[in-house]
Amino acid sequence: MQVTTVGLNLAKTIFQVHGVTETGEVAFNRPLRQAQVLAFFQRLSPCLVGIEAFASSHHWARDLSQLGHTVRLMPPMYVKPYVKRGESDAVDAEAICEAVTRPTMRFVEIKSEEQQALLSLHRARDFIVRQRTQLINMVRSLAAEFGITIARGVTRAIEFARSIIDGKQPGLPDLAQDVLRVLSRQLMDLHNRLDWYEAMLRIQARLSRQAQLLQTIPGVGPVTASAVAATIGSGRQFKGGREFAAWLGLTPRNHSSGGKERLGKITKMGDRYLRQLIVVGMTSRVRQVATHPERADPWLTKLLQRKPARLATVAMANKTARIMWAILTGSEPYKPHAV
Repeated sequence: MQVTTVGLNLAKTIFQVHGVTETGEVAFNRPLRQAQVLAFFQRLSPCLVGIEAFASSHHWARDLSQLGHTVRLMPPMYVKPYVKRGESDAVDAEAICEAVTRPTMRFVEIKSEEQQALLSLHRARDFIVRQRTQLINMVRSLAAEFGITIARGVTRAIEFARSIIDGKQPGLPDLAQDVLRVLSRQLMDLHNRLDWYEAMLRIQARLSRQAQLLQTIPGVGPVTASAVAATIGSGRQFKGGREFAAWLGLTPRNHSSGGKERLGKITKMGDRYLRQLIVVGMTSRVRQVATHPERADPWLTKLLQRKPARLATVAMANKTARIMWAILTGSEPYKPHAV
């Protein structure tokens, strides 16, 4: 039987494949060990292969594409409605096989190894930042037990950590000083390691043409630009800028019915890391309105006169996401409109 569509359910060691013919007849639904996957697909004629987009999916998509198959990655949440009943590898593989043939299905663009390598740098940096925040909170809470208040901000916490290491906090008991000294050294090590990650991100942003184009947008720095370029590449998997903004979760949630349009808060769907970077960048632009009004965007200035600052920040992030899509698909730098 000529297999036309295969659903591949990935796992750590045991994979499940579900294949159907052109007439919809089930050709196989069987488990495979990881070492057997490539050999199995080498024996198949080129066909459509559906995979859920999560851990290791881009790696397998690249390998199967080299064998001549047409591979489509799908968000797991879009595959879930096709699961008929229960939860098993065989049922999931069947659902993937059915979902990949739907004409309205949304697919994920397969990332290259270079994109994944750059994203691994971002993930590691984000992990170090979260660890540093945890250590700062721990040091601040322990110091507060002895009446020492550390001002808000990373800079103040680092200054306190240096004073503990240098022994400039004589009012603390010896045991408390030892505990805080160990934590402070760990904090300084993470803080210094973070400088290396940020330096590497700046270098990678200079090497990427797409990241350089994105940095021409006000409020977009090397970290945000390289993260967007590594995540969506050319951006052509989105039909428009609004679709990209919706994928990031920056568009209002729609509760419209019966001809009445009701828009709620933003959906917060999609990539949380990218959304966070873009919103933080736009927060700096909102602050710039107060300090340097001559540099501020006129649209943002008028919006701040009518709306709260946080709402204006998110609205600016939504607008910036659309500009990003236009720049990536058009391969041209940002050109502000004349007022």
